[in-house]
Amino acid sequence: MVNKAIIVGRLGHDASARTTADGMVISNFSVATDERRKGEQVTEWHSVVAFGKLAEICNQYLTKGKLVYVSGKIQTRTWDDKDGNRKSRTEIIADEMQMLDSKPDNGGIRKQSDIPAGDSIPF
Repeated sequence: MVNKAIIVGRLGHDASARTTADGMVISNFSVATDERRKGEQVTEWHSVVAFGKLAEICNQYLTKGKLVYVSGKIQTRTWDDKDGNRKSRTEIIADEMQMLDSKPDNGGIRKQSDIPAGDSIPF
């Protein structure tokens, strides 16, 4: 079985980060992809989550409007809100990100394998 998502699109907002009680950095951002269907442009929004060192990099460099390549796996999480209503959200858990608008010194590619063992993604 394969669970792999690859998207190229523009960021809808600056990446935002938070740190868990145990020190893990988590970054969230949204990416818009466009396609034409029957002559009409349709925009799809994708929620992306990155962890550890990749999250730190995303939070430092990803700002609204930038073109970005993201690959990872698709995951749906569910929870109950404060009123007891069941909620769910489907996200891409990023394991690779590349900035496409400009060429950073390192080519912009960040992979899970480049991240030190202590910062590995917990999935």
